[in-house]
Amino acid sequence: MTIMEHLTELRNRLMICLAAVFVTAVVAFIFSDHIIGWMVKPYCDAIKDDLTADQLNTGCKLLLTEPLEGFTVRLKVAGYAGIVAASPVLMWQVWRFISPGLAKNEKKYAVPFMLSSVVLFLFGAALAVYTMPKALEFLLDVGGDDFEPVLRAGSYLSFVSLMMVAFGVSFQLPIVIMTLLLTRLTTTKKLAGWRRYAIVGITVFAAVITPSQDPISLFAMAVPMYVLYEGCIILGRILKR
Repeated sequence: MTIMEHLTELRNRLMICLAAVFVTAVVAFIFSDHIIGWMVKPYCDAIKDDLTADQLNTGCKLLLTEPLEGFTVRLKVAGYAGIVAASPVLMWQVWRFISPGLAKNEKKYAVPFMLSSVVLFLFGAALAVYTMPKALEFLLDVGGDDFEPVLRAGSYLSFVSLMMVAFGVSFQLPIVIMTLLLTRLTTTKKLAGWRRYAIVGITVFAAVITPSQDPISLFAMAVPMYVLYEGCIILGRILKR
């Protein structure tokens, strides 16, 4: 293919990706009440002991401080949810664009790597939501009894989204390590020798990338990441790398 043909194909696949995200975002906007309710649940779980009987009946609420904030929050949530829901289509378009340029042995690993990347991202996002009630409880209580926490809808939902993205991205570590092993840029023997540095590096990375900066989220991210690191060593030995 010529350069113009490559650019035309890239444009067509980008258009398909944008169309997929648009369709899934529209569907997510329709069901945004359910998605927002799911995202607010960690906050409700964190403050349930402080709610009055009336508040327990009506449910916990987030604060809106601007006239358009409710609408913009729904748009953001729909956009994020649309990207996640359309991720299989996005990954498939990436695969269709790059596969003609891959060798046969490279194609053998590409699909498992792409599927593993999606699964690991979703697992990390789910872990972020699972640990968030305890993390929020710590963050809301650390200021003491002189403060009454009232969270803005926009900032809270952005915080939840960033936490999910941070966990999802951090759980791509096995993809990076296995790529280095398969390309023989490193070996399992070297990875085993770097364990102490890996522990420190993973801990520092988790402390920096978590938006909340709380110890609960830090350990919830760092411990599984190190387990995945050891898993890569075991898998690499099985593959004789």
